[in-house]
Amino acid sequence: MCQVGEDYGESAPEGPPPRLSLEQKCVKCKGLPVLVIRAGDAFCRDCFKAFYIHKFRAMLGKNRLIFPGEKVLLAWSGGPSSSSMVWQVLEGLSQDSAKRLRFVPGVVYVDEGAVCGQSPEDRAHTLAEVKQILQTVGFPWHVVALEEVFCLPPSVLRCSAPKPAGAQGVYKAAVDGFLQQWHTLGAAGVGDSSSPALGEQQLSQPRTQSRAGAPTAAQTEALCRLFDSVRTLTAKEELLQTLRTHLIMHVARTHGYSKVMTGDSCTRLAIKLMTSLALGRGAFLAWDTGFSDERHGDVVVVRPMRDHTLKEVAFYNRLFAVPSVFTPAIDTKAPEKASIHRLMEAFMLRLQAQFPSTISTVYRTSEKLLKAPRDGCAPSVHCLLCMCTLDVDTADSATAFGAQTSRLSQMEPPAPPAEEPTTPCCSGGMCRTQGCSQGAGPCFREDPTAHVMEQLCYSCRVTMKDMPSLDPLPPYILVEAQTRSQRSFDMQEIQEYLLEDSDGEPDMSGS
Repeated sequence: MCQVGEDYGESAPEGPPPRLSLEQKCVKCKGLPVLVIRAGDAFCRDCFKAFYIHKFRAMLGKNRLIFPGEKVLLAWSGGPSSSSMVWQVLEGLSQDSAKRLRFVPGVVYVDEGAVCGQSPEDRAHTLAEVKQILQTVGFPWHVVALEEVFCLPPSVLRCSAPKPAGAQGVYKAAVDGFLQQWHTLGAAGVGDSSSPALGEQQLSQPRTQSRAGAPTAAQTEALCRLFDSVRTLTAKEELLQTLRTHLIMHVARTHGYSKVMTGDSCTRLAIKLMTSLALGRGAFLAWDTGFSDERHGDVVVVRPMRDHTLKEVAFYNRLFAVPSVFTPAIDTKAPEKASIHRLMEAFMLRLQAQFPSTISTVYRTSEKLLKAPRDGCAPSVHCLLCMCTLDVDTADSATAFGAQTSRLSQMEPPAPPAEEPTTPCCSGGMCRTQGCSQGAGPCFREDPTAHVMEQLCYSCRVTMKDMPSLDPLPPYILVEAQTRSQRSFDMQEIQEYLLEDSDGEPDMSGS
């Protein structure tokens, strides 16, 4: 599952494959080549494998974000890129690996058959294939259905405090300590060449965690009703990616994973960059396409496949028989102009076929993007859905989005009804008090759309505009929106009683 990640809906490799000529030799060993990646880049089987593995290991090595012994969740969709990523991790943990990976992996698969048009029989058949491959891989795995978003807690939308960043030599010290411990076990006869490494000891008896049971008919019906209520395919794809990300983050936090790996390839990231620009996510490109994504705080998303093109992935999977599971996506058989995602994908791949440097040029541009500094994880300043910081200047903004947000912030609360209601206007504990009309706080039922929309970034706001009603949304989104609105209302109520500290921030410590 990648798109947090990943390679959902990936198309065939871009452009026709170059043909081998009799004069071409392998660029490494000068032997007989079996494939050509680009014009002039011919490889034999062994050299291509070494080249492919080196790119994966180098991406992890130069960033140094994954520490030895750390638990990493591999988001696997069954597609080519995420399958190749899982295979690279599996080979990196093997005994004959030159530079063995030192983290402890697990795999998560999200079943999206309900929104992709699969019948219950087809979903069961797909899950049987998925579980067979996961059992072969041997990592701890988690199979969850997309319907489980209706059971998520509101805390999934809260930015947890990230781990404090250590000094520059912390990573090297952690690796040295890991190797010293491993050599100590080897000297004691525990970690010799025939024994697994420390990370592999935890995988010697893998724990297979599948979901407790199949999703209920009511959950499947609620999920289908949610996506049927969305008018455009563009909004459906954005909503699907958002819900998938929330579910994967919940699985990672529940089972103690601090990193999530996704299978985003170089081709997919180049298409995603252009698509994000068209969707108004220009401020978040560094988070959406960079190697690491720290927007969730305690769980960091990493993209180790971002240097591999779809053509390289397809060649590697074919040459080395990497298993995968192909399932229909939400845009399967959709026309080219059905959504911005499909249109941009067709445009980029067509341009790549005519100008082979298109994908690499766009991708290299994404590497130069810098992330905005993070001042903290206050829930009130982060988008309710994508968790990116709301960079909106409501005081003096020349943009339409800034003006719209400014108007929302300056709107006066609605007047209370003439008669006091005999029953609470908010159900299920949505409001803090029983009488919302008595001025104790904002009433969520009077205008839930305003409470949700004012907490969204521009792109997510455009997505929500394609939903005529917010009622089909999962409860955790509505509950968190009400909680944030209530917190903001309470802060405004007590603002005049707070003392300003030297930095201009309210002093909440008390006297």
